[in-house]
Amino acid sequence: MVLHAWRGYKTYAWGKNELRPVSKRGHTAGIFGRQDMGATIVDALDTLFIMGLNDEFNEGRAWIQYHLDFNQLRSEMSVFETNIRFVGGLLSAYSLTGDPLFRDRALHIARKLLPAFDTPTGIPYALINVANGISKNYAWASGGSSILSEFGTLHLEFVYLSDISGDPVFREKVNRIRDVIRKAERPDGLYPNYMNPKTGKWGQRHTSIGALGDSFYEYLIKSYIQSGGKDEIARDMYLDAITTITNRLVMKSVSGLTYLAESKFNRLEHKMDHLACFSGGMYALGAKNLASHISGNHMDIAEGIAHTCHESYARTPTGLGPESFRFTEGSEARALKSSEKYYILRPEAIESWFYMWRFTKDQKYRDWAWDAILALEKHCRAEAGYSGVQNVYMETPQKDDVQQSFIFAETFKYLYLIFSDDSLLSLDEWVFNTEAHPLPVSGTNAFYRKPQETENQPW
Repeated sequence: MVLHAWRGYKTYAWGKNELRPVSKRGHTAGIFGRQDMGATIVDALDTLFIMGLNDEFNEGRAWIQYHLDFNQLRSEMSVFETNIRFVGGLLSAYSLTGDPLFRDRALHIARKLLPAFDTPTGIPYALINVANGISKNYAWASGGSSILSEFGTLHLEFVYLSDISGDPVFREKVNRIRDVIRKAERPDGLYPNYMNPKTGKWGQRHTSIGALGDSFYEYLIKSYIQSGGKDEIARDMYLDAITTITNRLVMKSVSGLTYLAESKFNRLEHKMDHLACFSGGMYALGAKNLASHISGNHMDIAEGIAHTCHESYARTPTGLGPESFRFTEGSEARALKSSEKYYILRPEAIESWFYMWRFTKDQKYRDWAWDAILALEKHCRAEAGYSGVQNVYMETPQKDDVQQSFIFAETFKYLYLIFSDDSLLSLDEWVFNTEAHPLPVSGTNAFYRKPQETENQPW
């Protein structure tokens, strides 16, 4: 599957951000600005390496060496997406190989993002034009606010970048963000999805473990893991947040399905995004790494969420899960609005099944992953790659003609790892960023590479 998707991209969209696998041409999503930056190449790199696809990995490396140059860019791009895909992808390739090319490009790109942090609070703006450093927020985001899942999902990459480069600025930036978040008074103990970067005040009262909130929570437990258990602030913030989420947002449907509701202006909305399906893995990671601190049934909740997300797949004719699904008296784990019925090759349900497989060895998680593979082959495979579909509830859905770069970074990687030995990217030694780029755990992983260890290593 990876080779089919890579060859289609190489043939029809090489150097472009993404491939349109039906019409066989390049595609650029708005998050990348308007220019060709090879997002698929950078996102795929560590997956190619892990799978032993050395020829393809070397093709990607050569493109990065000769063509990946943020000095040439002139358009606005997402700080968050650039960090998790480009900085994260390059750091992962660097940690796996020791090749300084990847570290140096990650450093170059991250430095281009720094002007976005020049706000009164240090909370970065969402968009930056790396040519002139001018940055701003999305017009639609709650009165000029920054988004929690975006400014809260920089910690893993920036801390590792400071450690391997010797430049403390990146760690300082994310520690300042964390201080602001930690000291802001939270309504009802929940973190709202929006914060104003000028005032440090929360925006509208909306809390979600799906879109707009998701990876902030994930990075708290993962920062603690990445630090080798030394980052006690991250641990305490995670425990505080997950306790409130468990008490207020974890729900059971009429038939007993566990799901995460959203809170809007103190009212619960019984909707769960596919994006929130990652939280099964997060609950499992927390239960495993913080067993002595967590009271209660977090592993049971993890299992329940993984099961519910599988139900959202199993209850469609395609066997693919919708973008969002709801829980009402008459319908459970189903999308009810036409705008929620699409599937864009998302990995989050598979991600939770990966963690549950690693931690429980229950065969059903491999079975579910295999079912997802068959559904992808049947409904998403196109002549030149893989495409999302517009309606998972149709027997033969129409393709959306986009091969998202994250299918390489996340969907394919998690599927591959579910069927691999635990020793391949052991969870004792690696932590995955939110784009599934593995970063080494400090103190237990020799690949953590301090600055002086990197210059003369073969890769």
